[in-house]
Amino acid sequence: MKKIHLLLLKSFIRPFAVTLFIVMFVLLMLFLFKYIDDLIGKGFAWYTILELMMYNSATNVAMALPLSVLLSTIMTYGALGENYELVAIKAAGISLRRAMYPMIVIVSVLATAAFFFSDYMLPVANLKYFSLLYDARKQKSADLLPEKIFSTNFPNYVIRVNRKDPDGQRLYDIVIYEKNPAGNNTTVTWAKEGIMYRTMGDKMLVLKLKNGVRYEEPPADNASYNLQQRLMRFRFAEREQRFDLSSFKLARTDENEFKQASQMMNLKQLKFFVDSSQKQVDSNVALNFRLISPYIKYFSLPAKPKFKKFIAADKDVLKSMTPTNQLMALSNASSEVRSVKDILKNRSERYEADAMTIRRYASEVQKKYTLSAACIALFLIGAPLGAIIRKGGLGLPVVISVVFFLIYYIISTIGEKSVRAGNVSTFFGMWVAIIVLTPIGLFLSYKAATDSALFDMEAYKRVFNKIFKRKEA
Repeated sequence: MKKIHLLLLKSFIRPFAVTLFIVMFVLLMLFLFKYIDDLIGKGFAWYTILELMMYNSATNVAMALPLSVLLSTIMTYGALGENYELVAIKAAGISLRRAMYPMIVIVSVLATAAFFFSDYMLPVANLKYFSLLYDARKQKSADLLPEKIFSTNFPNYVIRVNRKDPDGQRLYDIVIYEKNPAGNNTTVTWAKEGIMYRTMGDKMLVLKLKNGVRYEEPPADNASYNLQQRLMRFRFAEREQRFDLSSFKLARTDENEFKQASQMMNLKQLKFFVDSSQKQVDSNVALNFRLISPYIKYFSLPAKPKFKKFIAADKDVLKSMTPTNQLMALSNASSEVRSVKDILKNRSERYEADAMTIRRYASEVQKKYTLSAACIALFLIGAPLGAIIRKGGLGLPVVISVVFFLIYYIISTIGEKSVRAGNVSTFFGMWVAIIVLTPIGLFLSYKAATDSALFDMEAYKRVFNKIFKRKEA
């Protein structure tokens, strides 16, 4: 028995490691394709890009782990069935359920590890990843002086370069507009060519200009209305101009500004936030009556007023008044109704915003558990399905696993959006994918344990023929 368990474990660990690496690599490539324009050409150090990729890989575990469990279990049991090793196990008197025990233990360990990862490590990875990605996306481009474009990368300067050598160092037809403290372009420098390089430590950008002219319009002395009464022109054979590069270095935002997001909290923090927010919402709801009670002046309403009797009494009161008093009473009532509507409208909008925030954080609480449950549910689908199809490798198992994972992902996404919109309860919306897939896994486990011909088309044809014959009779 121990040898069979060891065989199953060895057959599972290698495909699981390979599929997890492949899925993580594919998701990492999708990340690079999505943000390639925000990362390339900004002069980041190689370790910054590597750090961002590492944090992104950690955030992808929630998607990669269930898919890897599903694919590797299909490959494992499919290869065992294809090589008739499952037949030998059953011939030795060991049922498929008993043969699945070591796999269940391994997947349970993975599910437990996934829970602790999502509770302790994933919030930290999300905090590091999103803060670094935010800083990287707002970073200025490292192409400081692009060709034939008026560059405003440097404060108080607008620079245009007509042409650059392939090495990017030698420039031709350079125009530099320099703004004065009032924001006007009173100084213009033109040069036929120049050389661009950076100082030690990338602190300054130096432009060595050659064969150029500098025009200045300094303010005139004792001028009251027209300050630009003088024009100064300087011709130069060689001139050096420096620009500060401190704004092009990656400036890290304080991570405390991102810690209030739901993805950056662990389970304890999320529950505390949900409970405190719910208490605040309940107190605000209780405050609504105290806010509108001053506007109720004419009648003391009973606990459960009857609408028809209330209208009838209202009409009797109006009939007893003079037309002038009726008009005044109706005008006052109308203005108070509008005031109550305005108050309740503002309160209801605030209530909806707070309720949406609570639902978002409550859904993150359930996500901590659904990741572990998804691993177990997809294992219950993958193991019997691999034993039924009896195909190993990366062919048919990949197609089947992708189909079932898409079903899981689509249902879970729809459920999560429904929760945040307030259409369904938090528990049902976040667990609906598990609720749908678990019976399918149990059904496939039963079919695999009883050696049922699940994909035998002839058996389905015989069933349909019997049904149609009964209808004809």
